Amino acid sequence: MLKKIFAPGNDSFLTSFGLLILRVWLGLSLLHHGWGKLSNFNDMSSKFPDPLGVGHTMSLAFVVFAEVVCAILLALGLVTRFAALVTSINVGVAFFAVHKAALSGEHSGELAFIYLAGFVAVFFAGAGRISLDKAVFGGGAKAPPSK
Repeated sequence: MLKKIFAPGNDSFLTSFGLLILRVWLGLSLLHHGWGKLSNFNDMSSKFPDPLGVGHTMSLAFVVFAEVVCAILLALGLVTRFAALVTSINVGVAFFAVHKAALSGEHSGELAFIYLAGFVAVFFAGAGRISLDKAVFGGGAKAPPSK
């Protein structure tokens, strides 16, 4: 079951290279956002938005998990679909609940919307062959037997 979910598909090298670039780019840029939240966790926890009603501290903890832990997993290509799902939920909540789906204006959620597109794409495409998922879970096409 895990192999089926996390194993990369039968991608060409260029597709896998493109997914590598996308994963690393999105993962490291999201990590930049999360690192600030992690570093200032105590100061932010009492006033962080609570769009799901689970409490300010729990909301911030979920965001830090998504933006630090899952961002690193995404960049490494390890349990990539899980990491992409968590980050998609994170930026989806930010875009729809916190920014009220605004793509312009003072409280624009445009950046969250762009991240959402990238994370959803990685969720469906998977990590590609150049990933730790490939090393851990295998997958992909087997070479045909030589005659």
